[in-house]
Amino acid sequence: MAQKLTDKTIAILVTDGFEQSELEEPLMALREAGATAVLVAPEHGDVTGWDKQDWGESLEVDATLSEVKADSFDALLVPGGVMSPDQLRMIPEAVAFVRAFFEQKKPVAAICHGPWLLVEADVVRGRTMTSYKSLKTDLINAGANWVDREVVVDNGLVTSRNPGDLDAFCAKMVEEFCEGRHKRQGVPSQATRSTAPNGRADEPPRPQA
Repeated sequence: MAQKLTDKTIAILVTDGFEQSELEEPLMALREAGATAVLVAPEHGDVTGWDKQDWGESLEVDATLSEVKADSFDALLVPGGVMSPDQLRMIPEAVAFVRAFFEQKKPVAAICHGPWLLVEADVVRGRTMTSYKSLKTDLINAGANWVDREVVVDNGLVTSRNPGDLDAFCAKMVEEFCEGRHKRQGVPSQATRSTAPNGRADEPPRPQA
């Protein structure tokens, strides 16, 4: 993939229970496009993914919600998984962080259950978007125009339904993030270190034992 995002810093907002593939594959796409990725969570330490039917890999958090502001980022990625978005939407700082990206007109990508956070932030009204099918009524009630498509783009907002849509989701995410106008402001990232936690260079973080 061409290095389209070399001047971009992307926030990835998660907590325990994010869907493993919905973080790993977009993260790899962002890296391949040259972006700086910053894993943001409520607390320092590790966050653990959910891999289909059981707990998956753990990743090291780069920054906490109390340490960052949307001003420092060019775009936001919200992976799905039932548990992570459901926990985050109950944290006022997480909701405010998401809302700030929309107020600043920065691109946002959310997949599967990720749009739950957008509903809580009250930023979906008038938007055409998709999600995991169980969120359809929530999004419609929040004022969105819900459609059943593998990927939907609406004025910088990229949404998809499930892990089966990741190829299309990642492609549109990179495209929209590339078109964002804001430049990175020097936020450090462990997610883009030359050496991964397992000691091998240029690979995504691996599970912590």
